[in-house]
Amino acid sequence: MNWQWSDIYSHPLWIVSAAILAIIVRAQRKASWNPRACPVKLKGKTAIVTGANTGIGKFIALDFARRGVRVILACRSEARGTAALQEIRESTGNQNVHLRLLDTSSLGSVRKFAARILEDEKELHILVNNAGASGGMPISHSLSHSLHLSYINLYVHTNQGLLIPTGLPSKITADGLEITFATNHVGPFLLTSLLLDLLKESAPARIVNVSSMNHWKGEVNFDHFRGHNLKHVMDAAYNHTKLHNVIWTNELARRLQGTGVTANSLHPGVVMTDVMRNYNFIIRFLFNLVGYFFFKTAEEGAFSPIYCAVSEEAEGITGKYFDSDCSLVLPAPSARDPALGVKEYKFCERLTAKP
Repeated sequence: MNWQWSDIYSHPLWIVSAAILAIIVRAQRKASWNPRACPVKLKGKTAIVTGANTGIGKFIALDFARRGVRVILACRSEARGTAALQEIRESTGNQNVHLRLLDTSSLGSVRKFAARILEDEKELHILVNNAGASGGMPISHSLSHSLHLSYINLYVHTNQGLLIPTGLPSKITADGLEITFATNHVGPFLLTSLLLDLLKESAPARIVNVSSMNHWKGEVNFDHFRGHNLKHVMDAAYNHTKLHNVIWTNELARRLQGTGVTANSLHPGVVMTDVMRNYNFIIRFLFNLVGYFFFKTAEEGAFSPIYCAVSEEAEGITGKYFDSDCSLVLPAPSARDPALGVKEYKFCERLTAKP
């Protein structure tokens, strides 16, 4: 009897087996730590969450608000930020949630934001650097901007763990920086540096930097910051910035030893978002079908950042890298190089110094 592989694939048993396997995977996809089971209350504390208008960032802010935190939503879009602000206030009953505009791709915007924080806030206990971009396109890790069907080639990431189009155009900012590096790394570096004294004065305090498992594919080349020798293919620039995030975080933690301020980085997981909303029905259906069984929701993607920011288990831990299940794991070897960390930090200090 002659048979072909197509006979197996088309057999009803194959479809049934695949469905059963998917259901089992879905049922087993449980986080080891759930913020809703964490009893920690933080009334009287102040937190800043960048990219808080949607996706993971919004769920982080929502959790903080439930705990009684004074939450500052640092968002690039005033319209989307205002919508998130109203939703969080109504959902939690916490009226001590506020919106401040911030574009991490602009050093001027970062300095303006930080200056207002230092003027308005007497304390700062949690800083979550969550906003980011891929291939020159700001996404706040939830990809709030419209995507076009012409960018049909996709890769699965995730810093906020998304399915993000490849081949997006790059550009140089007014500060002379490649925009992905400016948004994902230089902006957060400057913001954190400007707020360090306030964090130290408010200790104990925590700094949480959202990186990605993609940092394993990144490379360190300081010419990349200016857009030189940078290959704009797939998620290359994004991966490089996520590696720089981890290297910087580890060196920052070393410098903060003894201050009561901790700094950690993490991978949030592969997350379902509304990224496919502008694609045709078939593509959206397939994405959502696969994502339902195998991807995390935006709320689940916020678990590891929240864990690092508020959990009792993470208290005192610093200079570490967490995976999407809130477990300590080793980052890429270059991220564990102390000499490279020192070089990274000094380079970014020079890069962000006022002319």
